[in-house]
Amino acid sequence: MTSFGTSPQLNVWRALLAMAVVFVMLATTGWTALHTHRDSTALRSSLAQWERDSIGGHRLPDPTASSPARLAAFFASLTAADRLALADRYPLAVGNMNGAPVTLRYHANRVALDQASETARQRMHDSRLSTYGQQDAARRMQRYEALAQPGRHILAFDPDGSGRVAEVFGNLDRAQRISVVVPGVDTDLFTFQRTNRKYSAPVGMAQALHAAERLASPRTRTAVIAWADYTSPDGIGVDAATAMRAEDGAIRLNALLGALPGRAPVSMFCHSYGSVLCGVAAHGMPRRVSDVAVAASPGMRVTKAAQLGTRARVWAMRDATDWVRDVPYLEVGGLGHGADPVSRAFGARVLSAGDAQGHAGYFQPGTDSLRNLARIGVGAYDAVTCAAGGAGCRTGLPEKSPDGRA
Repeated sequence: MTSFGTSPQLNVWRALLAMAVVFVMLATTGWTALHTHRDSTALRSSLAQWERDSIGGHRLPDPTASSPARLAAFFASLTAADRLALADRYPLAVGNMNGAPVTLRYHANRVALDQASETARQRMHDSRLSTYGQQDAARRMQRYEALAQPGRHILAFDPDGSGRVAEVFGNLDRAQRISVVVPGVDTDLFTFQRTNRKYSAPVGMAQALHAAERLASPRTRTAVIAWADYTSPDGIGVDAATAMRAEDGAIRLNALLGALPGRAPVSMFCHSYGSVLCGVAAHGMPRRVSDVAVAASPGMRVTKAAQLGTRARVWAMRDATDWVRDVPYLEVGGLGHGADPVSRAFGARVLSAGDAQGHAGYFQPGTDSLRNLARIGVGAYDAVTCAAGGAGCRTGLPEKSPDGRA
């Protein structure tokens, strides 16, 4: 692990580089890129229909004004048949409703995926569409069908725009430890899962982490969420240089975290721009979030880890070959994401990632980086490998209980 120096001359050059990059971005994309946001019309429509309905003579609760606990109590008061009837009637609403039972969300999202697949199938043969439009419909249908396969547990799904989705690996209701993988730029419905470079996509990241956690602590029941339920920046442009997408995503992320079942500790694993999102969300994360680990981070929107406003342990790692080490670690007029999380001054616990294979290789099976992330996920803090061969990242850590929980 190589840390940047903090000489005044180097900081001046970084500032100049940042301003040059910003100038080019603004000249080519314009200021309007800072103010665009893609709302979900399909989800809004489903929620609006839900709010106008009733069951057993009682109006359905407002999901935007009700706490997850109140929504959970509402669903618990229904019969199993009534719960399924609501999920079938309003699949997008129920499938994305924090507070609805996890297994009911899985069912609702499978219904929503089947409906979206049928819509895409019809669009494939719509002569009013261009060839590109028909091809896009075909791609969407294939993706929807893949997500709806038996055995997949889709916790969130929204087909609008480039799409949003979250998937669970493991039993979320029975988990003793929960991990959440938050990916970075260019994450959407089509990049959620890849065949080529599998472990650079959210599904591959989560699958690899879940397998590594089982190896690290076979007796610990774990669940991992691949969370791509936010509108990420498109490439390395103005959106990626600001916190706008992170701020929108932080609201969605904390809504999910506040509604997770049980009381198991939760560990956050935030990659690239996902670490910006986690930095923005940190102060609002529930107390059950025990760890926030960032990899390949361009910054967390603060100068020091202590400013994140969380009691969670903050971890950071970066491979020596990762191009992100050359970004300007500063914030100027809302552009840039602040200090380098692996610098000594930031105050995170810095982990070894010597064989992470570049910017997208931190979840590659067999790497030290993945082993370290998995050990955090199961609470095996005494087994993590610190950067530069030191033991500083393990200072003051709690003892691990027999079931793997700290």
